[in-house]
Amino acid sequence: MDPEVSLMLHCDPLQALGEHQIHVEISDRFNRQSFPEIEQHIEAVWSDRVTKEPWLFNGAKFRLHSAVLSVMEKGPVAEQAVQNLTHSQRGEGDQLESADKSSDRLAKDEQSCVLTLQLGLTCYKDYLGTNWSREAERLQSHGQNECADPQAFLAQPLGVGVVMATADGDVVLLRRSQKVAEAAGLLDIPGGHPEPKMLCPGVSEEAICADLLQGKERAVVSEIFSSVCAEISDEVNVPISSLSKPLFMGIALNHTSAGRPSAEFYVRCTLTTEEVRDFYRHGGPEAHESTEILFLSRAKMFQLNECSPLWSEMCPSAKGAVLLYQRVMPDC
Repeated sequence: MDPEVSLMLHCDPLQALGEHQIHVEISDRFNRQSFPEIEQHIEAVWSDRVTKEPWLFNGAKFRLHSAVLSVMEKGPVAEQAVQNLTHSQRGEGDQLESADKSSDRLAKDEQSCVLTLQLGLTCYKDYLGTNWSREAERLQSHGQNECADPQAFLAQPLGVGVVMATADGDVVLLRRSQKVAEAAGLLDIPGGHPEPKMLCPGVSEEAICADLLQGKERAVVSEIFSSVCAEISDEVNVPISSLSKPLFMGIALNHTSAGRPSAEFYVRCTLTTEEVRDFYRHGGPEAHESTEILFLSRAKMFQLNECSPLWSEMCPSAKGAVLLYQRVMPDC
């Protein structure tokens, strides 16, 4: 098992979820826990980074507290998986059900599965001072001891990533620039973060809070899904009109940043591989984040594993997306 990545939860094979199957709960109860010492550390880390990189700004992010994937059977809702960010350090074999077991379940139509995300709010500053800081392991130990939750004191911003397939069936990978802060030079998939500010026009990033998002839960889900296509458009430079509606595959955890969660999706593009390559060459709003575009066939995607030469070139977010793609098989 690759120590850089694990799967928090995943959909059953051929059961990737659409936007209407995702629900969110938003509350301050799902925010990061706090104590004076860590707040001082966060401020110190931020001050140091801004001094070195004055162009940084502290954007608001959604914080993933937990996720529950439920299955509708003939009777009441039956819980399929309740795996939140307090997950124990079990092996992948304990966390994931095999495809063979999945095939033995009752057949379910697309309405039968529901994912509920419990979201709070966090920010980039808190991420740098917790998940991405030298204190991350100590914070996890403190969280386990004080809250029975190793992630309780971490920012845990919810990211999104996407396996994008061309009309030819090839999957897009991007070589990250050497100038980016994380995973420089490694292969990645398009991705980023949904933005709370999109739902709070006229409100400063620092003033965004859970109360402002009450009653906007469907809009939050819409922002999560629309951010997937926006990231593709910004990074690969293809028109949003060429992209299908995203399908949710699961959530991967990046252990190089203390278990930071990323929701991974699948999107089809109506453009051919060569057309996508041509759009990429013309550059987009975030062209500076990558230096090269690569394409993997569907067959090679299913063959990727820790023994593959390409695996060592991939960043954790890409590895997580590959693992989910192989299990969920959204294009079969």
